[in-house]
Amino acid sequence: MGYGLLTILILIISASLIISLLLKFTSLEEGSFNWLFYALTFITLFIGGFISGGKAKEKGWMIGLGTGLLYTLVVFFVQYLGYQDAFSMEQYVHHGTGILSAMFGGMLGVNVAK
Repeated sequence: MGYGLLTILILIISASLIISLLLKFTSLEEGSFNWLFYALTFITLFIGGFISGGKAKEKGWMIGLGTGLLYTLVVFFVQYLGYQDAFSMEQYVHHGTGILSAMFGGMLGVNVAK
């Protein structure tokens, strides 16, 4: 799960850097990136679950679940401790579907690794 979580964090930070540079140096607005944020989250969680499942070589859905939950906990703690704000219902749905994406990635990662 560690490699998968590290991969997720690296991909999210890299994408955030690219998007922030686009916002700074172009006329694009933050609202135009909403669907991109969702897509990037699901793709990176899938990749993280895939890598975790490939490393584990068994129980991919469980490894993907753990990877997705760890990522969600990291985001929750940053939001709660940094901004004193809990998840909204929209964020629960967003992270729930992201966890499902990581689980699916874990299942595929186990089968590709064989």
